[in-house]
Amino acid sequence: MEPQETGAPYKRLVSPHNPPLRILIVGAGLGGCAAAIALHHHGHEVVAVLDKVRNFTRLGDSLGLGENAYKLLARWGCNIKEIQEIGNQAPTMKIRRWHDGKVLAEQPLMDMAGYIGHRGDYHDIFLKWVRERNIPILMSSDVTSYTDTTPPTLILSTGKSLSADLIVAADGIKSLARPLVLSHHDDPISSGYACFRAYFSPSEEMKADPARNAFLSQDSVNFWIGPDTHVVQNTLRGGGEFNWILTHKDDGDIPESWFQPGDMDEVRKLVADIDPDIRYAIMSTDRCLDWKICYRKPLSTWVSPKSHRIVLLGDSCHAHLPTSAQGASQATESAGVLAVCLGLVGRDEVEVATRAYEKLRFPRVRVSQTHGEDLRDRWHNVLKNVDDDVDIDPEMVKIKVCVIYVLLSICLYIASSVLIPP
Repeated sequence: MEPQETGAPYKRLVSPHNPPLRILIVGAGLGGCAAAIALHHHGHEVVAVLDKVRNFTRLGDSLGLGENAYKLLARWGCNIKEIQEIGNQAPTMKIRRWHDGKVLAEQPLMDMAGYIGHRGDYHDIFLKWVRERNIPILMSSDVTSYTDTTPPTLILSTGKSLSADLIVAADGIKSLARPLVLSHHDDPISSGYACFRAYFSPSEEMKADPARNAFLSQDSVNFWIGPDTHVVQNTLRGGGEFNWILTHKDDGDIPESWFQPGDMDEVRKLVADIDPDIRYAIMSTDRCLDWKICYRKPLSTWVSPKSHRIVLLGDSCHAHLPTSAQGASQATESAGVLAVCLGLVGRDEVEVATRAYEKLRFPRVRVSQTHGEDLRDRWHNVLKNVDDDVDIDPEMVKIKVCVIYVLLSICLYIASSVLIPP
């Protein structure tokens, strides 16, 4: 096993239970992998991580992993240099005025997303960390139903049933465990916004064109903000990969999907008056995806009503807006809290641990979620009816790190470090 960030040798904690609690995880995304790593570190037995897909592919585009997440991962024995080395190497991010690119504020990249990289690349590393711990990852394992009993059981499409002391559903916003926990279906609610997104390797022609290559010489992160819209630009691998995301007002009927093709003609209309330094790179993009930003109301519970032994984690219970840049990081925190709570109770008190996990995490993720809403609203309104010669207070557009955010990160780290001593 690789050493921690501090250079100290990794040491897995001894389970307080004999035998250790047996846990099934549904969903092998970033949240599910983080849960497997955290639970393993705290001495629990992760029986398997299940995923319905046959093979993993390089899905998505930019994703940020914050300091709050990677410090936990380091403590759990992960070599976080693997994340740092493939992430964006820019030290700061610049927040710019929409039409001319004037820098309104600049702040450390770690204040928002931490290390930004391609979601697929990060996922590969998380999967590698799970496999290094000899935790089985079972592909083509499609869960069709759950039984909320003690022990809890899940049924696969093959008819096979699996039971454990605890089942963690980390399979996203459409998780089958979600209606079980809530006792009803909750439909997505439109946020009133949508994103056009593109991620590609710039051609040699693009790199050679001064009108399109302003941000291709090195890693960079920039935001252009304007009334009711903003663009995020992220350059990786020294200009080898390029990502842009255009958030705009939307009342259309685009399905809640990562794979809906976007209309580049509509994109070109929306960026017709943006700063030329980014305009032509966006306008010359061949294709993009259209993602309708939906959300759900905060859940009343994350834990199954009868046994309390089926729990939600990550996007299945606390999805974030893109402007939060904390979705994966908050899932990692949730994994750590769940693992610690399970280690503080007896084998027959799992329901106490799951309820404590829910109560500890709910206010924390609400702060993180509302940060994303606040930032979007500030960016989309600060320049309305403001003349170009009026100076904008940089604090009005900066990403804010609230005291609660910092204190809770410290508390979580202490809980992971002290409550169950290494």
